Amino acid sequence: MEMLEIMNRRHSVRQYTDVAIEQEKRETLNALIEEINAESGLHIQIFYDEPKCFDSMLAHYGKFVGVKNYIALVGKKSSDLDEQLGYYGEKLVLKAQELGLNTCWVAMSHGKSKADIQKNEKQVCLISVGYGVSQGVQHKNKALGDVCNYTADMPQWFLNGVNAALLAPTAMNQQKFFFELLSDGSVKVTCGRGFYTKLDLGIVKYHFEIGSKRKM
Repeated sequence: MEMLEIMNRRHSVRQYTDVAIEQEKRETLNALIEEINAESGLHIQIFYDEPKCFDSMLAHYGKFVGVKNYIALVGKKSSDLDEQLGYYGEKLVLKAQELGLNTCWVAMSHGKSKADIQKNEKQVCLISVGYGVSQGVQHKNKALGDVCNYTADMPQWFLNGVNAALLAPTAMNQQKFFFELLSDGSVKVTCGRGFYTKLDLGIVKYHFEIGSKRKM
């Protein structure tokens, strides 16, 4: 399956069935997390068959039901930690979708995770994983001109990247990001202000790179 098709199919899911994630799929996710941590220096962890984290008042308030598997996004404290975790977390989200699983980025609507968080580390958020009761609902997108310095003669690779970014999950679906194609052919992206916008920045960067087939 093409990555853009996976992006199109992936929607946030908060209610999950009792179907366990198969061992083969667990091994695939485990291997990708190990690869990401080795490459980035992050301390991302995944937990299976662990329902206690989402058996809390906050989780119920957030309408999470049946969550038994989750990814803890953890790394050393730094100014770009949220962006890094957004970038690599979305890589995991799309891999899970490719495997036929559903996911949701979870900021505060959960209890205490089982993550091993060292003294100089921080857990930014979680990602729920499993077989959804449904496939979720597609979010509304802003117009292209609202999220980039659009002109009629824009190169197709840039438009492809921005369109892929519009498929990315963002906090409260606010899509506060803005891509700017500069005169030297480089791309600048900002993500406004607000809660978890740095996390969003990493997520939309990953989508842009997939869509444009260019590293930022």
